[in-house]
Amino acid sequence: MIVDNLETPYYAVIFTKISSENTDGYREAAQRMEILAKQQKGFLGMESARSEIGVTVSYWQTLAAISAWKNNMEHAAVRELGREKWYKKYQLRICKVERAYGFEN
Repeated sequence: MIVDNLETPYYAVIFTKISSENTDGYREAAQRMEILAKQQKGFLGMESARSEIGVTVSYWQTLAAISAWKNNMEHAAVRELGREKWYKKYQLRICKVERAYGFEN
């Protein structure tokens, strides 16, 4: 699903990853993190695509909301599991969205 109708400015957290061979428990953890993120103050939405490279973009109202999500205890524990077990490599980028537009046919 594409998140639309967000009022600018807002922030996008872009998480790009390459998975390791061991993905045991990853799907369940990712689903739990999505549920938990949706409960966080300032969360606006999320988009994901997975193939050889996985990309998840989450949208937030403020940098403080992003920081609170990063420091969430359950999220931090799953992030450590990812480093130990699920990821060969990942990159995280935080961007301020000043303008956004789209098209739907």
